Parts: sequence; C-alpha cells; structure tokens
Amino acid sequence: MIDDDAFDHLRRPTVTRPLLGLTILAVEDSLYACDALRLMCLYSGARLRRADCLKSARRHLQVYRPSVVIVDMGLPDGNGAELIDDLRMTSPRVSVILACSGDPFAEDVAYAAGADGFLAKPIANLGVFQHAILQHLPQNAQPCGLRNIRSDVIHPDLFAFREDMAYVAELLGGPVDDKVISYVTAFLHGVALTAEDDALQHAAYELAAAQSNGAPTLGPVARLAGLVQARVQDAVAI
Repeated sequence: MIDDDAFDHLRRPTVTRPLLGLTILAVEDSLYACDALRLMCLYSGARLRRADCLKSARRHLQVYRPSVVIVDMGLPDGNGAELIDDLRMTSPRVSVILACSGDPFAEDVAYAAGADGFLAKPIANLGVFQHAILQHLPQNAQPCGLRNIRSDVIHPDLFAFREDMAYVAELLGGPVDDKVISYVTAFLHGVALTAEDDALQHAAYELAAAQSNGAPTLGPVARLAGLVQARVQDAVAI
C-alpha cells in the first residue's frame, strides 16, 4: 500500500495553502458536490481523489492510504457509516475521517460510527472546509504562522450538475421501486441544497413523503422526472 499521508519537508503546509501535502479521498456519488470539494482542495493545496461508492472506495484504500477521507452518508451501494466504521478500526488509522450529508439526522449516525467531524451540505465555504480538516490534524501538520480565515464561497461547475441530473434521469427512466425512490430522493436532496434549487428539493421531499406515508408515488415520480429532465436540457443549452 502506498502511504499518501505526506507531511515531509518538501510539501509543508503554508498559511495560504494550509492543506498542502495532504491527499483527500472523497467518497461522493454526486459529481456536483465533488466539484465543490475539488475546487476547495485546489485552493487549499490538497490533492483530491474520488470514489463514487463504497466498493470503489475500498478499492482505492487497498492501493494507498489518504491523509483525509470525506464520506457521504448516502451512497448507491450502502450507508457511509459502514466505511467510517471500517476506517476507524484500520491500523494505521487515517488521520482525519469526516462525514458529509444534507440530512441533519445523519450527523449522530456518523459520529457513532467513528467520524472525527461532520460537514453539512452544501459544502460551499472554503474556511469551514479547511477548519474541519485542520482541527483534527497533528500539530506538526499545521501551517506555521498566522492564517487568515477565508470566507470564499465555492461555485461548482454547472456541467457537473447536469451530469448529476442525467444520472438521476437514467435511474427514473427504469423500474422505480422503493429502493430507487429512497436513493434518488436522498441524492437529489443533497444536490438541490448545493445548487440552491428549491423546486427540485421540494419535489424530492414530496416523493419521499409519499413513499413514507404509503401514498401513490406515480404522480410525484413523474413531476420529479420532469424537473430533472428540464435541468438536463437547461444545462445543455447553457
């Protein structure tokens, strides 16, 4: 296994690039959310690698050990808490394990599984992102000197949003059972928060509520699919 936990003298963190020398593995199924993390890593000096599911994350971790792992709690092949629990038990332990989700109830689950911290979606503020990692690093991995707390708001690439919408459109175009509805509504909730798309978030909530209450889901699925398809087309036009 390659150890990417690099705090050597050649890549020491600085006040302007406080995460220099770190490799961050983002276990995140949303390209749009991951693009926000990519930009934050770029501005902070860290390298980013991505896994889109639990299976892919475990393949990554067989090859190298990152400095930081950020795990989305809702993944297509399971709950992120499973991976967090595995990471907590692994020796040597990853320096920082963070969970992320747009669901506030996921925070307690993440901490119970062994997460060091929790990032609430949307993850858009650069200073919040940097602090969430730095506060859990050892002193010798901290930048020397006074550091300005940055408040930059990150805006991910619109085409990453379009790819997320195309992914959901494909899922809704096939057989839509309870498992698909649960996954799609949770996925869209996080994406809609990041994109500040209130209409999409409301439609996802409406479908989730219908499923939870045992109400017919055909209508809410059709409305959500229409919104998703419209966003695919809008992004293509732009």
